Amino acid sequence: MEAGVKLGMRSIPIATACTIYHKFFCETNLDAYDPYLIAMSSIYLAGKVEEQHLRTRYIINVSNRYFNPSGESLELDSHFWELRDSIVQCELLMLRVLRFQVSFQHPHKYLLHYLVSLKNWLNRHSWQRTPVAITAWALLRDSYHGGLCLRFQAQHIAVAVLYLTLQVYGVKVPAEVEAAKPWWQVFSDDLTKPIIDNIVSELIQIYTMDTEIP
Repeated sequence: MEAGVKLGMRSIPIATACTIYHKFFCETNLDAYDPYLIAMSSIYLAGKVEEQHLRTRYIINVSNRYFNPSGESLELDSHFWELRDSIVQCELLMLRVLRFQVSFQHPHKYLLHYLVSLKNWLNRHSWQRTPVAITAWALLRDSYHGGLCLRFQAQHIAVAVLYLTLQVYGVKVPAEVEAAKPWWQVFSDDLTKPIIDNIVSELIQIYTMDTEIP
């Protein structure tokens, strides 16, 4: 994900790259493939899928600086060209493993719509004094560090990150007590509280894992 940001990729291509990466390792043995090569190939393939094409040279150089921050830049030698060919061949392998199903529905458009609706529901003071939108987008971005995108519907993830954001800042949705159903069910009829709790729990677990990595 960080390599994608440094490459100037938009949010959707980065999300697609992460989803391809997670889905590939769900279909294969983690020990059978080099995760760094799979990561670079995921970025390369996602750029094609989302029409933000990236040159393999840029992907290799940026990834090399990210994975080896103290190392030197790669020269255009035989090792570089071998790595480039490996990415191209790995892309074909990933397409076959994923059965060419590399287009995904992401939560981003849903979260944008839900934020606009929520802004209209809340009073202006509550909205302005809490960074609801910034935090919700950050939570959604970080959710791609794990496999949430494969286990839950896009609409449900969007609502869950918004639910967690409101919980963090203690923001209450007006007239929620009097309403016929919870605000989050207005956005998604088939969403239940246990589903929200599961998504929030997995998201918190991602942050817990990050703090435990030395």
